[in-house]
Amino acid sequence: MTLPAKPPSRSRVMLTQLMLPEHANAYGNVHGGVIMKMVDEAGGIAAMRHAGRPCVTVAIDSMTFHSPVHVGELLGCDATVDWVGRSSLEVHVHVTAENPVTGQITHTNSAYLVYVAIDENRKPCEVPPLLLETDEDRKRFEAAEARRKRRLEERKRGDTGSSS
Repeated sequence: MTLPAKPPSRSRVMLTQLMLPEHANAYGNVHGGVIMKMVDEAGGIAAMRHAGRPCVTVAIDSMTFHSPVHVGELLGCDATVDWVGRSSLEVHVHVTAENPVTGQITHTNSAYLVYVAIDENRKPCEVPPLLLETDEDRKRFEAAEARRKRRLEERKRGDTGSSS
């Protein structure tokens, strides 16, 4: 059974949360783990919206923090499905910090996450194809396909992503 294709715009998610003292370390910066959790939540919601099924996280590509997020800022995670396979999906999450008083927005980091849709028996199941409507959609899909090939090659070689 072939499922109807869905465009990335249909599953896009934007999560925003005010960062409070319980989110921060001793320096007033938000813990990276708090940011990573919110990134995974936004990505997971986008994946589930596209799949129409529960999805589980399979991989998170490296995440480099370009600038800190501070207490009192709004942490924003904008998640978009970039690539879809038979049962897996890659989601791009763009992370920002916004000063709600001045309106200044800073891009803090981005991440690519891979999810697998699961059925009622917790087995991988088919997801709808991705309907590429714009040149940007096609560009993101091609870049995601290249990342997928790289991840598969690394897995075949047994790379763990760490350097010695």
